[in-house]
Amino acid sequence: MLIPLYIAAKVGEDVSETVELDKESDPQAVRGYAFYDWGKSAFETSVTVAVLPAWYAYLFLEANGLTTEIGLIEMTGDAVWSFSVAIGTLMVALVSPSLGVIADRRRIKMWWLRILTYVGAGGTFLLALAPLLPVDNQWLWLMVCFMFANIGLNGAGVFYNALLPHMGKDDEMDRISNLAFAYGYMGGGILLVIHLVMVLSLSGDWIIPFVMASSAAWWYGFALLTFKWVPEPPIKDEMPALGFTESAKMALQEIKKTISEVHKFRTLFIYMLAYFFFIDGINSVTALGGIFGTTVLGITTVDLIITIVIIQFVGAPSAIWFTRLAKRVGTKSALNVALVGWVVLCFAALSFAPLEYTEHSEYQIQIEQTDGEWHYTPHANLYGSPIAIEEGGDEQLWAADTLSTYGIAIIDEDYEDSVIYKWAGFNEDDEPVSLNLGALDADSVQALMSSFEETRFSISENGGSGVVGIDHPTNLGDGKLDFIPKAVRSNVWEPLGLSVGLQFLILGGSMGTLLGGSQGLARSLFGQMVPESRSAEFFGFFGFFGKVAAFIGPLLYGLMTVMFDSRVGILSIAMLILIGAVMMRWVDVDAGRKDAMEEDARNRGIDL
Repeated sequence: MLIPLYIAAKVGEDVSETVELDKESDPQAVRGYAFYDWGKSAFETSVTVAVLPAWYAYLFLEANGLTTEIGLIEMTGDAVWSFSVAIGTLMVALVSPSLGVIADRRRIKMWWLRILTYVGAGGTFLLALAPLLPVDNQWLWLMVCFMFANIGLNGAGVFYNALLPHMGKDDEMDRISNLAFAYGYMGGGILLVIHLVMVLSLSGDWIIPFVMASSAAWWYGFALLTFKWVPEPPIKDEMPALGFTESAKMALQEIKKTISEVHKFRTLFIYMLAYFFFIDGINSVTALGGIFGTTVLGITTVDLIITIVIIQFVGAPSAIWFTRLAKRVGTKSALNVALVGWVVLCFAALSFAPLEYTEHSEYQIQIEQTDGEWHYTPHANLYGSPIAIEEGGDEQLWAADTLSTYGIAIIDEDYEDSVIYKWAGFNEDDEPVSLNLGALDADSVQALMSSFEETRFSISENGGSGVVGIDHPTNLGDGKLDFIPKAVRSNVWEPLGLSVGLQFLILGGSMGTLLGGSQGLARSLFGQMVPESRSAEFFGFFGFFGKVAAFIGPLLYGLMTVMFDSRVGILSIAMLILIGAVMMRWVDVDAGRKDAMEEDARNRGIDL
């Protein structure tokens, strides 16, 4: 800011009563601040993006099949997931401004950060207990615990972000903010590598629950460094503690006052509106990318984890690179570069599609005739994949009436009100083996092949034809925007031989170059235009806009997916980022800094 480092609150005040308006950073406190990002990123990577979506998708399929009916609406797993994310973020959004107002008047920023960390890490740990419940309740347990973990994460973020203006001078904001994001990418990436090694090299039902529990411990453990090294920011004339009713009334009055002060902080409110749109899109991509990859593109858990690892280790140096870019061209211009990149990436994501099968061995179910007898072999990626459980559903009837009669499906679990079928043909080491189906006539073989047409699976007869089910990820043509991935697959992906796993990896690497820079610079730019004396209040609104955005993004994706399909949902997210990027044209950063400087001076009795 333009105000000197130390200015007396009033002319003639004793030096001991001076107020530090633009404090030099303390290296240990900055490290402590960054280590919170290091810890919580375990939840954002291993849990939110890499492992939990695939685990949830598996348990949802096991309990419901492809869809379940909620109210009178038939919903897919990714639609239900997006709605649960939306509800949790909305709950935080509604209370963020009130918490921020109170935190500016009492020394409770670090206290609230601790409490909400307990909620977030605790909810993450409880995810590990899902296998103890009946199979038809496990996906619900994951959804509820994930909602509480998100409440803790997003609520803690209000107070964590509010600490930023107190961590150093204005010209240090880019460095401190992006350094914290770089720590986050490194911390989350290191633990994710450990989890990837475990998933690839170990076997057992305990691995995924261990990932959830260890992510919770990682988050809480490194947060202890934050609690130890980051001091509670000082407050001049701290107000006395109030009861719940008095606090709520005071908070509402102050919120009303803040809203009435739009004219005093015109640039800041324009930026908050732009931020509302573009962060909505960015956060929606990171929150829903995993579930989109697994349910729409058919990405395997291993491919997904590898992609997230790439994002982490690309994201860390990229965040530092964006800091240097901001020094050269300014924070706003550097942020605009990142936003343009996000718009391009979202439109590019519409073109992703698995390659069509060309070899017999690529199909999920392979049958072939030898010496007059037919043999069946499942693809290795079908191990553990449930066929059906929904009582009376089409897939369950297909498994019972067709697959089981051929010996291709067997009963895995038999409950009082439902039956779970799984694929036959796996040995004790979980490896696919061939099963003899006996002598089948031509009509029987054709009936088996035809039965796959209305499913989410594929089957091939060696030396004959193959059938890909209508709901299989490689089957394009039914969606409103399927002409895009269909054309790009024919003209780009197939000629280059790029599998959907490699396509997703390219997307992940590109996202990694933009994530740290866009998030860090967005927070830094806001911090530069916020009065330090009202940082928690304004970051409460910052959190409110971010969380309402995080509510609307998944909600919009869910609605578009239910009404049309998942690719239309992705298009709607791209449009949000585009709107925010265009609105950045009206953000005058210098005017915003001047407004903040003048407000700090007024609140501290300084005549400028």
